[in-house]
Parts: sequence; C-alpha cells; structure tokens
Amino acid sequence: MSVLGVYGVEHASSIIYYGLHTMQHRGQEGCGMVCVDATGKMKRHRGMGLVTEVFNEQKIAALDGTMGVGHVLYTGAASRSMDNVQPLYFHHGSGDFALAHNGNVVNAEQLTESLERRGSLFHSHSDAELLAHLIKKDDPDEPRIFPIIEALKQMEGAYAFLIMTKNRLYACRDKYGFHPLSIGRLGEGYVVSSETCAFDTIGAEFVRDIAPGEIVTIDKKGIRSTIYADECKCKMCAMEYIYFARPDSDIEGCNVHAYRKESGRRLFHEAPADADIVVGVPDSSLSAAQGYSEASGLPYEMGLIKNKYVGRTFIQPSQALREKGVRMKLSPVRSIVNGKRVVLVDDSIVRGTTSRRIVNMLREAGATEVHVRIASPTMTHPCFYGVDTSTLEELMLARMNVDEACKAIGADSLAFLSYESTLKSAIGRTDMCLACFDGKYPTPIYRSIEDANK
Repeated sequence: MSVLGVYGVEHASSIIYYGLHTMQHRGQEGCGMVCVDATGKMKRHRGMGLVTEVFNEQKIAALDGTMGVGHVLYTGAASRSMDNVQPLYFHHGSGDFALAHNGNVVNAEQLTESLERRGSLFHSHSDAELLAHLIKKDDPDEPRIFPIIEALKQMEGAYAFLIMTKNRLYACRDKYGFHPLSIGRLGEGYVVSSETCAFDTIGAEFVRDIAPGEIVTIDKKGIRSTIYADECKCKMCAMEYIYFARPDSDIEGCNVHAYRKESGRRLFHEAPADADIVVGVPDSSLSAAQGYSEASGLPYEMGLIKNKYVGRTFIQPSQALREKGVRMKLSPVRSIVNGKRVVLVDDSIVRGTTSRRIVNMLREAGATEVHVRIASPTMTHPCFYGVDTSTLEELMLARMNVDEACKAIGADSLAFLSYESTLKSAIGRTDMCLACFDGKYPTPIYRSIEDANK
C-alpha cells in the first residue's frame, strides 16, 4: 500500500493521480482519492483495479481542488473488496474527514472487539476505519490533534496515516518507523508520500522524512511537528529496501538502487559461483545483479524479459494467481542463456513459486547450470507489519533448510545474503526490522507464531 497527500497546490487531483501512478508497484488491487473543493466540500472517487483503470480525465477533473489524499491498495485475498479501498471518508458533527493508511496494526483485532462491545459498527477490515473509530472528539472546541494522539497511542505496529479535514492535513508515522513517509515542497504547497520517487514525477522538492512517532500538521500556517510517542526507534522494514520500494526512491537518506547494488556486491563475496553470466530477476533484483556482476567480473546479461503489463506476482492476493502470473510475467532469452552457467540473482524467496518456475524456464531455454543467489537472508518467520506473509506454511525456508530448498526449486546451488550484510548495505543505518528473517519482532504481536499458522 501507499499514501499520498497534497496541500495548497492547484489541481491537487491531477498531482495525486500522477503520484499514485508512480507508486503503482506498491498495490494493484484498488485505488482512490478524496479532494477538498473551493467550498470546503470533500469529494471522493475509488475503485478496484489500477490507477489508469479507476481514473480518467473527467473523474480527475470532478475532484479538482487544492488539497487531497490518495491511496493504492495491496491486501490479502480475504480482504479484497471495495469496502477496503481507501481513502475512507467519514461524516462527523465536528467536521468531515478522510483517512488513508499504509502498514498493519498488530493489535487491530483486540481494539476492534473492544469498540464493537461498546457499539461501534465496522464496514471494512481496514486499519484506517479502526483509527476513525478511535478518534473521539467530545469537545467541539478541542483541537483535533489531541484525539488523534490519544487514538494513535492505543495502536501497536506499523502504520503511516494521512488524515485530512476540510482545511488541514495530518501525516502520522508509528513510533518504530517501519514504513517510509516523506514531505516534499511543491510551489507554495506541500506533498506527503510513501516514496520519494513520487516527488520526482510531480516536480516536488524533497524536504525531509517524517520521524518515527511524529505527527506533521500542514495547514495555512505551514508545517508543525508533534512527537506523540515515547521511546521512538528507527526500525525501517528491511523489505522496503529489498523489494517494495522503487530503485529511484531514497529511504531515510539511502538510495534504494545503491542499497541493492551494495547487497549484490556483498552477496558475491559471501557466495561466489563458478559461472558464465549473471542474470537478475526483473525488476527489483536488477540492481543486486549488477552489484554481483561488478564484484565477480562476470558479465551481466538480460537473460529474463519482463512483460510490463503484468503486476508483481509476490503481491497477488492468492497462490493460484501467483502460479499463473509467473509465466505471464517473465520470459527467458534463449540466445543469451543457452549453453551458459547462469548465476540467477533474486531479491528473496518467500513461497518458492517464482524461483522454481524461473529455474525451470532457464533450463528449458538451454542453461546448463543455474546457481541461485538471494540478496536477502532466509525468510523464516511471518510478517505482521504489512507484508503478506502471515503464516509459517507459506514460507518455504520455514519448512526447509537451504539444501532442501535448493532441490525444491531445482537449482544447482542456492545461497542467501547474511543478516549482517543486509543491514550494512544500508549505508548510515545502524538498525532495521529483520523480523521476517530472524523472528525478533520489535513490537508485541498479540498472537503466537503457532496461531499464525492456523
């Protein structure tokens, strides 16, 4: 998922459209936006599908204003419905507001049950709706930021929220900083985005990252900062660097392409292979493959071609769709790999579906050997913070050791990047969340790992 907010910019709906299109890689199941017109009225449009499918010129023009929030949706199969497509829009006596969210609140089930016992009714499985119920504004004269603070303090886990009223935008980040959220300047106004690549597309200038545990308020007075949480930490999700973010994005001062390239260099030094060429799996592994190639001296070749009109198979909502998607997504270049010993560099192995099919495709195209090198550690634990790997059964390396996984995907050899190099590849970072690799969850997870497999 990703969020994008605009304040004080003419034709905000067009800005949001292009920004969301830039971040389409973060979610392909649905999208939407809510904008405020000149009279202070909020207008919304949302739908299932890609940004270009949900919006057209007429729909964008109908939302025109100088402030708005947008969202692209990535969720599991069980939650794939229009009810969960954001932004969500709420009517309230103290003033209407819209909400958009990225991440996952790990105590959402407990909070929802508590609210339902007190009479709350929910229409979705979205953490954005949960936050809306938690924001209590009993005193109409009380600034809205205070009930927002009280609501956020009840939530545990990974979240980046955008909250928009008719004259103000709030950008909120959890106290661990699991997912990126940045501020850009556009003319006399501001933009808030899950990734900095959106700033380049819309012509905004990067200002700064929103800090863990911070609420940034943007209105006619400018920008104001409030730290609402104690003991804030910098636990950026490692998968943001490894897989989710675009290579042209910067995450807290570290360029994603540079990170992946460095991880590829380190991967070669930890796991060299006797081979003829290096091939990366498009798109998120190409930078690591280039790094591996440079460090090894082996030529980097475009041995796999991606169909650009097929979405990311890892974030397809069901295993059946992932299985079909791999062959539609990638094709081997027979003349490049035929008769060659190939080092295949990929960013991760989650369920093993993609790796197994790609190895088979390369062999069918004539590769004599396929040595798989993964630019991340073995993924052995479920993620509860927004990556769709919530059960142990889904994770190949939770069920098998490396040798068994190598046989299962049909490779000649298989090796993974170490934990140490995963962290050190992010120049300037001293910490990040590696829970899906080592099981050390930064927060309480409110259920056992065994329960995650049910």
